[in-house]
Amino acid sequence: MRTRTCLILVGAAAVFAAPGPAVASPSGQARAVREYVALGDSWAADATITGISTQFVPFWCVQSANSYAKQVAKALAVSEFRDAGCASAVTADLTTAQTLPDGQVSPPQLDRLSPDTDLVTLEIGGNDAGLAAIVPTCLTSSPQVSGCSRVRTAADGGDAMSASIRAAEPKVAEAIAGVRARSPHARILLVDYMAGVVPGDGCFPNIPITDEDANWLGHKLIELDAMLARVAAATGVELVDTYTDSVGHDACRPDGVRWVEGLVPRATEHSELAVPFHPNRLGADHQARQILRALTK
Repeated sequence: MRTRTCLILVGAAAVFAAPGPAVASPSGQARAVREYVALGDSWAADATITGISTQFVPFWCVQSANSYAKQVAKALAVSEFRDAGCASAVTADLTTAQTLPDGQVSPPQLDRLSPDTDLVTLEIGGNDAGLAAIVPTCLTSSPQVSGCSRVRTAADGGDAMSASIRAAEPKVAEAIAGVRARSPHARILLVDYMAGVVPGDGCFPNIPITDEDANWLGHKLIELDAMLARVAAATGVELVDTYTDSVGHDACRPDGVRWVEGLVPRATEHSELAVPFHPNRLGADHQARQILRALTK
């Protein structure tokens, strides 16, 4: 999802953390993969402040050297691998160039595909819906002052974020059609978003968001993942569920249990310094495990 605002909130880099253990392929045999392309936003890039990789994309894509895609490529020993995941990406950035904060341009992500690509992972839609962009507006100095949920009312009286999530649905479906057009033989995995926040489980002031807003954000994240599940079913691609098993590992959890960082991320023995409200190394490991599990089915 979008990271620019969160990067400004952090402001300083930290010491590199020791890398965690490599993710092993689960029991079962995955189909051999020759050419793998990973597409998506900052949750696909596993956006990081330290440990940034520029092997495939510009620096300001803040792509982790330990992103789930890189772990999957290593576990499968693919011969051709291209990781296009980039911070702030929306579905339009799959087909048009993405201009980054420093003026560099990341090429259209679908340009990494070829007719020979046989595996594609895609994690996109959160920025199209605007869910990531709303998080900074939820921050508050008082547990009684709601920062975002009460002002998200649409013209028809409904929830504007829910409307935005529904509006993103055809865009994600169109993105999958674009992948198929360029790589007609590829196995496509649509990856959903982990439980960075869960309904009814706020932790003010550790994360300065009211319980009301945390509950609202948790429900919107569930709606976003439900939308991705509908797209997967409608387009005939496989959905990788990273949400279910991540419950209990949200941003409110302690070091070593938390898979998604909070407002002030911490580098630990388990993780490099992730961008706020994004997966840390343990989260990336979980994403990789779920993808590898899906590939053995």
